[in-house]
Amino acid sequence: MKQRILTGAMIAFVLLLVIIFSSTPFFPFVISVCSVIGVFEMVRCIGLKKAYSLNIPLYLLALIYPYMNYYISDADFLRKFNFIVIVTVPLYFFTMMTFSHGKYKLTDVSVLFTTVFYIILGFNAIILMYNHRGEAGPVLCLTILIGAWITDVFAYFCGVLFGRDGKHKLLPDVSPKKTVEGSIGGIVFCTLFMTLFGWVCGLLIPNLNAYLGVFVIGGIVASIVAQIGDLLMSVIKRSYGIKDYGNIFPGHGGVLDRCDSILSVAIVMAAFSSFFNFFEVI
Repeated sequence: MKQRILTGAMIAFVLLLVIIFSSTPFFPFVISVCSVIGVFEMVRCIGLKKAYSLNIPLYLLALIYPYMNYYISDADFLRKFNFIVIVTVPLYFFTMMTFSHGKYKLTDVSVLFTTVFYIILGFNAIILMYNHRGEAGPVLCLTILIGAWITDVFAYFCGVLFGRDGKHKLLPDVSPKKTVEGSIGGIVFCTLFMTLFGWVCGLLIPNLNAYLGVFVIGGIVASIVAQIGDLLMSVIKRSYGIKDYGNIFPGHGGVLDRCDSILSVAIVMAAFSSFFNFFEVI
C-alpha cells in the first residue's frame, strides 16, 4: 500500500511538472486528454457510456475548453461563452432525458451533469491559475500539487502511525481506512510544506516576494479541500459499486483515481488566488 501511495504521488508529481513548465502546446494538450479521459471514466461509472446524445457534447467541451482557456485572452468572450454553456448544456441534458421515454434516469443524468462539469472545471482551473498571475502562474500551479499530494501522503502515514487502533474513523461509511489522526496530519504537513514552498520561492526567485501568511491559510484550505475531493469521488464510486474509475495507470486506477484531490484543490486554489496574492511581483 505504501508503495502504491508513493508511486501514485510520483506519477502525479512528474505529470504536473511536465504540463505546467512545458510552456508549449503540450500543456493544453495534456489537460485536454486528461479531461476527456476523466469524462469517459465518469460516464462509464454512471452507466451511460452508450448514451451518445448526452456524451458527445461533453467530450467536445472537455476537448476544446483547455485550448480556449490557454490561447484566448479575451476575457469578455470567455465570459459570454461560459454563460452560453452554463445555460444551454443543462437545458439540452434535461430535454434529452425528458424525451428518452425513461431510458435516462433523472438521478443518473443529474449526477453526470454535475460531476462532468466538476471534472472539466477542475482540469481547466490549472490553466486558469497558470494564466492568472503572469510570471507567478507556473509557480502557483505547484500549490495544487502540494495541496493534493502532500495531504494524501501524510494523511496516510499519520493515520498509520497515530490511528492504529482505528477508534477515530473519519467517515467509515465512505472510506473505512481514513482516520481523524490522518486527516489532521495531512492538514498540518500540507500547511508546513506550503509555507516552506512560499519561503523558498521568495528566496530563490528574484522578482517574487512571498506573502507567507497567505501560504499558511492556503495550505490549510487546500488540505481540507483535497480530503473533501477524495471523499467525494469515493462516495460516487461506492454509490455505483465500482472499485476504480479506470485502469490507465496499472495498479493505481484511472485518471479520476489519481486526480481526485487535484481537481478539487485546483478549483479552490484558482478561486483563492483570485482574492489573495501569494506573491508580490517586484
